[in-house]
Amino acid sequence: MHKHSKICMFLALIWIATVYAESVIVTPTQSNERKLKSAVFRSPAFVLGPGQVQNKIYLGIDFPKGHIALKGFDAEVVDEGGNSIPLHETYLHHWLVETLYHKMPLTEEQTKAQTRRVHSSNYIIAGNDGICQDHILSQIFGLGSETRHTSTFIPDPYGIVVGDPKQILEGYVEDWMLNVHAIDTRGVVNSLGCTECRCNLYNVTKDEYGRPLRQNYIGGLNCCYEGTQCQLKEGFQGEIRTLYLKYTVYWMNLDESIVPVRTYILDVTDTGQRSDGSSRGQSHVGCQVEYDVAPCSAGSPPSECINTREAHMAIPQGGDVIYAVAHQHTGGLGSVLYGQDGREICSSLPLYGQGSEPGNETGYIVGMSTCYPEPGSVKIYNETLKLQAKYSSEIRHTGVMNLFYLLIADSVHNVSVSSY
Repeated sequence: MHKHSKICMFLALIWIATVYAESVIVTPTQSNERKLKSAVFRSPAFVLGPGQVQNKIYLGIDFPKGHIALKGFDAEVVDEGGNSIPLHETYLHHWLVETLYHKMPLTEEQTKAQTRRVHSSNYIIAGNDGICQDHILSQIFGLGSETRHTSTFIPDPYGIVVGDPKQILEGYVEDWMLNVHAIDTRGVVNSLGCTECRCNLYNVTKDEYGRPLRQNYIGGLNCCYEGTQCQLKEGFQGEIRTLYLKYTVYWMNLDESIVPVRTYILDVTDTGQRSDGSSRGQSHVGCQVEYDVAPCSAGSPPSECINTREAHMAIPQGGDVIYAVAHQHTGGLGSVLYGQDGREICSSLPLYGQGSEPGNETGYIVGMSTCYPEPGSVKIYNETLKLQAKYSSEIRHTGVMNLFYLLIADSVHNVSVSSY
């Protein structure tokens, strides 16, 4: 085990190639119209050899249809036999699921388009309820290496309501897209460096659009895009594997008993500034999504090697906190959201693996703790929130993230909570 991994675990204990998807496995479970339903699907296949990267966007994925209430979304990387793949072989940087509207019907050329991004008059990104700038962190669900041990369930009577015909523009239909960013680290010279997308390990000087990297950019998403290759140990040979993202969707038919929630994603790198959209660049204002952690001074004790970052923001509409969880990368020590008066709204802590099997990989974050307050017990008002992130700084980290998912509902009296 790396020394920094031991420190992280110790401190934690004290916290688009665009293609159309195909369904492979469908196992709905339902006993009556009011009960929870679930279905298991898998993404189109992606192929990875040692050190290779895939970061595709899949349009039209299999997803429950109709005006429904989503209750959860679980995912993991598997092989052709359905076997779970460990993070030390294929690192799941992130998966994201979001809604979009597209003109109907799509042409054959549109369904087979090989563009990286979905920027076209044929598509409208529905997004969530905020708070970043347009098309940044607009997903409904999304996790990374922590996916196997991080709960996404939404307790009764709450749900994320989708498929409302009143929200769909005339001439468009609602659809779903999935982004999977996976890095094969078999045989690489520096596993952590590859998962943190160190530019020198990928021999990258330009981003995926051919633009030169900004000065002093040494690692992050701009260096580990689709088709890049992380440096391998000399002479290493490994098989090329066909993999999938297996995902399970939970939902209920919508009725008057469902209480809708609003989905907010907060980012500790949020500058609070917003652009008018007239110019785009790598150093965009607002949510930067990722940042670097500089190493502490040589000889510093581990207890002093903690990087703390904070940001202040407000959400458009407050209410009762129903669910909250943070997303962090290796080195993360936890994240806390505070109200304007300093009260703690939610603390989300990482779980580090201590073995080699899938879901317990040493040195990786394999889970994040979640917050499920009793209805009405934790509220967000018309106030400025403080998001705090902590990372170990015993060594340098690049391209780290600290996102915070919030589900908020209007206050409802006499609500009893149950989960599936």
